[in-house]
Amino acid sequence: MTVVGPFGLSVRDQALEADVQAGLAAVEEGLLEATKSEVPFITGAAQHLVRAGGKRFRPLLVMLAAQFGDPYAPGIVPSAVVVELTHLATLYHDDVMDEAEVRRGVDSANTRWGNSVAVLTGDFLFARASHILADLGPEAVRIQAEAFERLVTGQILETAGPRDGRDPVEHYLDVLGGKTGSLVAVACRFGAMMSGADETVVDVLTQYGERLGVAFQLADDVLDIASDSHESGKTPGTDLREGIPTLPVLRLRERAERMGLAEDIALCELLDSDLTDDARHAEALARLRAHPALEQARRDTVRYVEDARSGLAPLPECGAKAALMELCDAVVHRAG
Repeated sequence: MTVVGPFGLSVRDQALEADVQAGLAAVEEGLLEATKSEVPFITGAAQHLVRAGGKRFRPLLVMLAAQFGDPYAPGIVPSAVVVELTHLATLYHDDVMDEAEVRRGVDSANTRWGNSVAVLTGDFLFARASHILADLGPEAVRIQAEAFERLVTGQILETAGPRDGRDPVEHYLDVLGGKTGSLVAVACRFGAMMSGADETVVDVLTQYGERLGVAFQLADDVLDIASDSHESGKTPGTDLREGIPTLPVLRLRERAERMGLAEDIALCELLDSDLTDDARHAEALARLRAHPALEQARRDTVRYVEDARSGLAPLPECGAKAALMELCDAVVHRAG
Protein backbone atom coordinates (compact mmCIF):
# COMPACT_ATOMS: atom_id res chain seq x y z
CA MET A 1 0.00 0.00 0.00
CA THR A 2 1.86 3.06 -1.27
CA VAL A 3 1.24 6.73 -0.69
CA VAL A 4 0.11 8.58 -3.82
CA GLY A 5 -0.79 12.20 -4.41
CA PRO A 6 -2.28 14.64 -1.94
CA PHE A 7 -3.06 14.05 1.73
CA GLY A 8 -1.19 10.73 1.71
CA LEU A 9 -3.84 8.98 -0.36
CA SER A 10 -3.06 5.26 -0.35
CA VAL A 11 -3.92 3.18 -3.40
CA ARG A 12 -4.45 -0.52 -2.71
CA ASP A 13 -4.60 -1.65 -6.35
CA GLN A 14 -1.06 -2.14 -7.68
CA ALA A 15 -2.01 -1.68 -11.32
CA LEU A 16 -3.92 1.49 -10.49
CA GLU A 17 -1.05 2.74 -8.38
CA ALA A 18 1.37 2.22 -11.26
CA ASP A 19 -0.92 4.05 -13.69
CA VAL A 20 -1.43 6.98 -11.32
CA GLN A 21 2.26 7.30 -10.45
CA ALA A 22 3.26 7.16 -14.12
CA GLY A 23 0.59 9.69 -15.03
CA LEU A 24 1.60 12.14 -12.31
CA ALA A 25 5.27 11.82 -13.27
CA ALA A 26 4.36 12.61 -16.88
CA VAL A 27 2.31 15.61 -15.71
CA GLU A 28 5.30 16.89 -13.74
CA GLU A 29 7.47 16.69 -16.84
CA GLY A 30 4.73 18.39 -18.83
CA LEU A 31 4.50 21.23 -16.32
CA LEU A 32 8.23 21.88 -16.47
CA GLU A 33 8.21 21.79 -20.27
CA ALA A 34 5.18 24.08 -20.48
CA THR A 35 6.77 26.67 -18.19
CA LYS A 36 10.01 27.00 -20.15
CA SER A 37 10.68 30.23 -21.99
CA GLU A 38 13.45 31.53 -24.19
CA VAL A 39 13.79 34.23 -21.53
CA PRO A 40 15.47 32.70 -18.45
CA PHE A 41 13.83 35.18 -16.07
CA ILE A 42 10.37 34.13 -17.27
CA THR A 43 11.28 30.47 -16.86
CA GLY A 44 12.38 31.10 -13.28
CA ALA A 45 9.21 32.98 -12.40
CA ALA A 46 6.90 30.53 -14.20
CA GLN A 47 8.53 27.49 -12.58
CA HIS A 48 8.64 29.08 -9.12
CA LEU A 49 5.47 27.42 -7.85
CA VAL A 50 5.85 24.30 -9.99
CA ARG A 51 9.17 23.53 -8.29
CA ALA A 52 7.75 24.43 -4.88
CA GLY A 53 5.67 21.27 -5.16
CA GLY A 54 2.03 21.14 -4.20
CA LYS A 55 -0.60 18.49 -3.84
CA ARG A 56 -1.30 18.02 -7.58
CA PHE A 57 -4.86 17.39 -6.48
CA ARG A 58 -6.39 18.18 -9.87
CA PRO A 59 -3.98 16.04 -11.96
CA LEU A 60 -4.60 13.17 -9.56
CA LEU A 61 -8.33 13.47 -10.21
CA VAL A 62 -7.71 13.46 -13.95
CA MET A 63 -5.76 10.19 -13.59
CA LEU A 64 -8.40 8.54 -11.41
CA ALA A 65 -11.30 9.62 -13.64
CA ALA A 66 -9.45 8.26 -16.67
CA GLN A 67 -9.59 4.78 -15.13
CA PHE A 68 -13.27 4.57 -16.13
CA GLY A 69 -12.21 4.45 -19.78
CA ASP A 70 -8.83 3.99 -21.46
CA PRO A 71 -6.31 5.36 -18.92
CA TYR A 72 -3.59 5.45 -21.59
CA ALA A 73 -5.47 7.65 -24.06
CA PRO A 74 -3.22 10.41 -25.46
CA GLY A 75 -5.24 13.39 -24.22
CA ILE A 76 -5.16 12.52 -20.52
CA VAL A 77 -1.75 13.83 -19.47
CA PRO A 78 -1.99 17.06 -21.54
CA SER A 79 -5.43 17.80 -20.10
CA ALA A 80 -4.06 17.31 -16.58
CA VAL A 81 -1.24 19.73 -17.39
CA VAL A 82 -3.80 22.26 -18.66
CA VAL A 83 -5.85 22.06 -15.46
CA GLU A 84 -2.80 22.37 -13.20
CA LEU A 85 -1.34 25.26 -15.20
CA THR A 86 -4.66 27.08 -14.90
CA HIS A 87 -4.72 26.44 -11.17
CA LEU A 88 -1.12 27.66 -10.77
CA ALA A 89 -1.91 30.81 -12.75
CA THR A 90 -4.77 31.63 -10.38
CA LEU A 91 -2.40 31.23 -7.41
CA TYR A 92 -0.08 33.92 -8.79
CA HIS A 93 -3.06 36.25 -9.18
CA ASP A 94 -4.60 35.33 -5.81
CA ASP A 95 -1.37 36.11 -3.97
CA VAL A 96 -1.28 39.58 -5.50
CA MET A 97 -4.90 40.27 -4.51
CA ASP A 98 -4.36 38.87 -1.01
CA GLU A 99 -0.90 40.44 -0.63
CA ALA A 100 0.25 37.01 0.53
CA GLU A 101 3.91 36.62 1.48
CA VAL A 102 4.18 32.83 1.47
CA ARG A 103 2.87 30.14 -0.88
CA ARG A 104 3.69 26.42 -0.60
CA GLY A 105 6.33 27.16 2.00
CA VAL A 106 8.32 29.58 -0.19
CA ASP A 107 8.15 33.32 -0.87
CA SER A 108 5.16 34.16 -3.04
CA ALA A 109 6.02 35.46 -6.52
CA ASN A 110 4.74 38.93 -5.64
CA THR A 111 7.02 39.03 -2.57
CA ARG A 112 10.05 37.96 -4.60
CA TRP A 113 9.51 39.90 -7.84
CA GLY A 114 6.66 42.34 -7.22
CA ASN A 115 3.01 42.45 -8.23
CA SER A 116 3.54 43.21 -11.92
CA VAL A 117 5.76 40.20 -12.52
CA ALA A 118 3.43 37.95 -10.53
CA VAL A 119 0.36 39.00 -12.53
CA LEU A 120 2.15 38.70 -15.87
CA THR A 121 3.55 35.30 -14.93
CA GLY A 122 0.03 34.13 -14.20
CA ASP A 123 -0.99 35.40 -17.63
CA PHE A 124 1.95 33.53 -19.18
CA LEU A 125 0.73 30.29 -17.60
CA PHE A 126 -2.81 30.88 -18.90
CA ALA A 127 -1.34 31.36 -22.39
CA ARG A 128 0.66 28.13 -22.18
CA ALA A 129 -2.41 26.23 -20.96
CA SER A 130 -4.41 27.56 -23.91
CA HIS A 131 -1.69 26.46 -26.33
CA ILE A 132 -1.84 22.87 -25.05
CA LEU A 133 -5.62 22.96 -24.94
CA ALA A 134 -5.86 23.85 -28.64
CA ASP A 135 -4.53 20.38 -29.51
CA LEU A 136 -7.24 18.66 -27.44
CA GLY A 137 -10.12 19.76 -29.66
CA PRO A 138 -12.90 22.37 -29.69
CA GLU A 139 -15.01 20.59 -27.05
CA ALA A 140 -12.12 20.72 -24.57
CA VAL A 141 -11.57 24.40 -25.37
CA ARG A 142 -15.26 25.13 -24.75
CA ILE A 143 -15.29 23.25 -21.44
CA GLN A 144 -12.17 25.04 -20.23
CA ALA A 145 -13.52 28.43 -21.34
CA GLU A 146 -16.78 27.88 -19.45
CA ALA A 147 -14.90 26.82 -16.33
CA PHE A 148 -12.58 29.82 -16.59
CA GLU A 149 -15.57 32.14 -16.91
CA ARG A 150 -17.06 30.59 -13.76
CA LEU A 151 -13.74 30.91 -11.97
CA VAL A 152 -13.41 34.60 -12.78
CA THR A 153 -17.09 35.23 -11.99
CA GLY A 154 -16.60 33.60 -8.60
CA GLN A 155 -13.64 35.85 -7.89
CA ILE A 156 -15.60 38.96 -8.90
CA LEU A 157 -18.58 37.92 -6.76
CA GLU A 158 -16.24 37.43 -3.81
CA THR A 159 -14.84 40.92 -4.33
CA ALA A 160 -18.29 42.51 -4.79
CA GLY A 161 -19.88 40.70 -1.83
CA PRO A 162 -23.48 39.50 -1.51
CA ARG A 163 -26.25 41.70 -2.85
CA ASP A 164 -28.74 43.18 -0.38
CA GLY A 165 -30.94 40.53 1.17
CA ARG A 166 -28.75 37.61 0.02
CA ASP A 167 -27.64 35.16 2.69
CA PRO A 168 -23.85 35.66 3.01
CA VAL A 169 -23.21 31.93 3.51
CA GLU A 170 -25.16 30.97 0.38
CA HIS A 171 -23.32 33.70 -1.54
CA TYR A 172 -19.99 32.39 -0.33
CA LEU A 173 -20.77 28.80 -1.30
CA ASP A 174 -21.71 30.05 -4.79
CA VAL A 175 -18.38 31.87 -4.91
CA LEU A 176 -16.53 28.67 -4.06
CA GLY A 177 -18.46 26.74 -6.70
CA GLY A 178 -17.00 29.14 -9.25
CA LYS A 179 -13.54 29.75 -7.84
CA THR A 180 -12.69 26.18 -6.88
CA GLY A 181 -15.43 23.72 -7.76
CA SER A 182 -15.44 24.60 -11.46
CA LEU A 183 -11.81 23.67 -12.11
CA VAL A 184 -11.88 20.52 -9.97
CA ALA A 185 -15.00 19.47 -11.88
CA VAL A 186 -13.12 20.01 -15.15
CA ALA A 187 -10.27 17.82 -13.90
CA CYS A 188 -12.69 14.93 -13.40
CA ARG A 189 -14.50 15.70 -16.64
CA PHE A 190 -11.34 15.82 -18.73
CA GLY A 191 -10.03 12.57 -17.28
CA ALA A 192 -13.25 10.72 -18.01
CA MET A 193 -13.88 12.40 -21.36
CA MET A 194 -10.35 11.97 -22.71
CA SER A 195 -10.43 8.29 -21.72
CA GLY A 196 -13.60 7.73 -23.75
CA ALA A 197 -15.75 6.90 -20.72
CA ASP A 198 -19.52 6.68 -21.10
CA GLU A 199 -21.29 10.07 -20.99
CA THR A 200 -23.19 9.04 -17.85
CA VAL A 201 -19.88 8.32 -16.12
CA VAL A 202 -18.50 11.67 -17.28
CA ASP A 203 -21.51 13.44 -15.73
CA VAL A 204 -21.22 11.55 -12.43
CA LEU A 205 -17.52 12.35 -12.11
CA THR A 206 -18.05 16.01 -13.06
CA GLN A 207 -20.62 16.42 -10.28
CA TYR A 208 -18.32 14.63 -7.86
CA GLY A 209 -15.50 17.03 -8.74
CA GLU A 210 -17.69 20.09 -8.23
CA ARG A 211 -18.77 18.97 -4.75
CA LEU A 212 -15.33 17.76 -3.72
CA GLY A 213 -13.79 21.02 -4.95
CA VAL A 214 -16.04 23.09 -2.71
CA ALA A 215 -15.35 20.75 0.22
CA PHE A 216 -11.62 21.03 -0.47
CA GLN A 217 -11.78 24.84 -0.25
CA LEU A 218 -13.93 24.71 2.88
CA ALA A 219 -11.30 22.44 4.43
CA ASP A 220 -8.68 25.03 3.45
CA ASP A 221 -10.77 27.72 5.17
CA VAL A 222 -10.72 25.67 8.35
CA LEU A 223 -7.02 24.89 7.96
CA ASP A 224 -6.18 28.57 7.46
CA ILE A 225 -7.62 29.31 10.88
CA ALA A 226 -6.70 26.13 12.74
CA SER A 227 -3.19 25.33 11.47
CA ASP A 228 0.26 26.81 11.66
CA SER A 229 2.27 27.77 8.57
CA HIS A 230 4.14 24.44 8.60
CA GLU A 231 0.90 22.53 8.04
CA SER A 232 -0.71 24.79 5.45
CA GLY A 233 2.37 26.03 3.56
CA LYS A 234 1.20 29.64 3.82
CA THR A 235 0.77 32.29 6.49
CA PRO A 236 -2.17 31.39 8.79
CA GLY A 237 -5.04 33.85 8.86
CA THR A 238 -4.10 35.53 5.57
CA ASP A 239 -7.74 35.96 4.58
CA LEU A 240 -8.53 37.13 8.10
CA ARG A 241 -5.89 39.85 7.90
CA GLU A 242 -7.17 41.00 4.52
CA GLY A 243 -10.78 41.11 5.72
CA ILE A 244 -11.89 38.32 3.37
CA PRO A 245 -14.82 36.54 5.07
CA THR A 246 -14.25 32.78 4.83
CA LEU A 247 -16.79 30.31 6.17
CA PRO A 248 -15.70 30.29 9.86
CA VAL A 249 -16.07 34.09 9.95
CA LEU A 250 -19.42 33.97 8.17
CA ARG A 251 -20.70 31.36 10.61
CA LEU A 252 -19.53 33.56 13.49
CA ARG A 253 -21.39 36.59 12.12
CA GLU A 254 -24.50 34.50 11.50
CA ARG A 255 -24.41 33.25 15.09
CA ALA A 256 -23.82 36.75 16.48
CA GLU A 257 -26.84 38.09 14.58
CA ARG A 258 -29.05 35.17 15.58
CA MET A 259 -28.10 34.85 19.26
CA GLY A 260 -26.79 38.30 20.15
CA LEU A 261 -24.18 37.00 22.61
CA ALA A 262 -21.80 39.67 23.85
CA GLU A 263 -18.69 37.54 23.27
CA ASP A 264 -19.70 36.84 19.65
CA ILE A 265 -20.39 40.52 19.00
CA ALA A 266 -17.06 41.46 20.56
CA LEU A 267 -15.21 38.99 18.34
CA CYS A 268 -16.98 40.36 15.27
CA GLU A 269 -15.89 43.86 16.27
CA LEU A 270 -12.33 42.63 16.64
CA LEU A 271 -12.46 41.09 13.16
CA ASP A 272 -13.76 44.41 11.80
CA SER A 273 -10.81 46.28 13.29
CA ASP A 274 -7.38 46.80 11.73
CA LEU A 275 -5.92 43.29 11.64
CA THR A 276 -2.72 44.44 9.98
CA ASP A 277 -1.62 44.93 13.58
CA ASP A 278 0.17 41.67 14.47
CA ALA A 279 -1.01 41.52 18.07
CA ARG A 280 -4.64 42.16 17.16
CA HIS A 281 -4.43 39.63 14.34
CA ALA A 282 -2.97 36.99 16.68
CA GLU A 283 -5.74 37.63 19.22
CA ALA A 284 -8.45 37.33 16.57
CA LEU A 285 -6.94 34.10 15.26
CA ALA A 286 -6.70 32.57 18.73
CA ARG A 287 -10.26 33.50 19.65
CA LEU A 288 -11.67 32.22 16.37
CA ARG A 289 -9.81 28.93 16.81
CA ALA A 290 -11.65 28.41 20.10
CA HIS A 291 -15.06 29.49 18.80
CA PRO A 292 -17.96 27.14 17.87
CA ALA A 293 -18.09 28.78 14.43
CA LEU A 294 -14.96 26.88 13.47
CA GLU A 295 -16.62 23.58 14.34
CA GLN A 296 -19.70 24.61 12.34
CA ALA A 297 -17.44 25.23 9.34
CA ARG A 298 -16.00 21.74 9.80
CA ARG A 299 -19.52 20.28 9.75
CA ASP A 300 -20.29 22.19 6.56
CA THR A 301 -17.18 20.70 5.00
CA VAL A 302 -18.26 17.18 5.96
CA ARG A 303 -21.70 17.78 4.44
CA TYR A 304 -20.19 18.66 1.06
CA VAL A 305 -17.86 15.68 1.27
CA GLU A 306 -20.78 13.33 1.93
CA ASP A 307 -22.65 14.78 -1.04
CA ALA A 308 -19.60 14.06 -3.20
CA ARG A 309 -19.28 10.55 -1.82
CA SER A 310 -22.94 9.64 -2.33
CA GLY A 311 -22.79 10.89 -5.91
CA LEU A 312 -20.31 8.14 -6.77
CA ALA A 313 -22.90 5.40 -6.12
CA PRO A 314 -23.74 4.76 -9.83
CA LEU A 315 -20.10 4.01 -10.71
CA PRO A 316 -18.89 0.40 -10.92
CA GLU A 317 -16.89 -0.92 -7.99
CA CYS A 318 -13.19 -0.71 -8.81
CA GLY A 319 -9.89 0.58 -7.44
CA ALA A 320 -10.43 4.05 -8.90
CA LYS A 321 -13.82 4.39 -7.22
CA ALA A 322 -12.30 3.27 -3.91
CA ALA A 323 -9.56 5.91 -4.32
CA LEU A 324 -12.13 8.63 -5.02
CA MET A 325 -13.99 7.58 -1.87
CA GLU A 326 -10.76 7.72 0.09
CA LEU A 327 -10.14 11.24 -1.19
CA CYS A 328 -13.42 12.17 0.51
CA ASP A 329 -12.06 10.78 3.77
CA ALA A 330 -8.82 12.69 3.26
CA VAL A 331 -10.61 16.02 2.84
CA VAL A 332 -12.53 15.38 6.08
CA HIS A 333 -9.24 14.58 7.81
CA ARG A 334 -7.70 17.77 6.40
CA ALA A 335 -10.46 19.80 8.01
CA GLY A 336 -9.71 18.16 11.35
